[in-house]
Amino acid sequence: MSTERLEPGTPAPDFTLQDQDGTAVSLNDLRGSKTILYFYPAAMTPGCTTQACDFRDSIASLQGAGYRVIGISRDEPAKLATFRERDGLTFTLLSDPDHAVHTAYSTWGEKMNYGKVIEGVIRSTFVLDEEATVTHAQYNVKATGHVARLRKTLGIDA
Repeated sequence: MSTERLEPGTPAPDFTLQDQDGTAVSLNDLRGSKTILYFYPAAMTPGCTTQACDFRDSIASLQGAGYRVIGISRDEPAKLATFRERDGLTFTLLSDPDHAVHTAYSTWGEKMNYGKVIEGVIRSTFVLDEEATVTHAQYNVKATGHVARLRKTLGIDA
């Protein structure tokens, strides 16, 4: 089951999820600053590690332009804490084990995986403004090179 894809100008769907330390983080907590929310399939897998490390390596330029970065996956907080520690990630990771928030953002559904149609996480990124309105919605992004393309879209130099 998938909802309509989010479009620029739509309010971001509300949520409250636990972070890697078990602390509740809600959409309301993000208001007042620009946020990059990215949904990824699984912590500590090759593509997701590449993408997370690209965000880590770009965090200074993203923060310098006023953005905070938050990753969301179905992993439990303990696994997210291990992922964060292992790869020196300096941004928040949120746990959505029942994929309710994935569904609200249309990042859960049918996708192609090695030539087969499966149901799972559709790697996607959303940019939210200070009012938590979607300014960019990117679905089916590739892990490799995504952060560089996102920075270019947002006009942020490395």
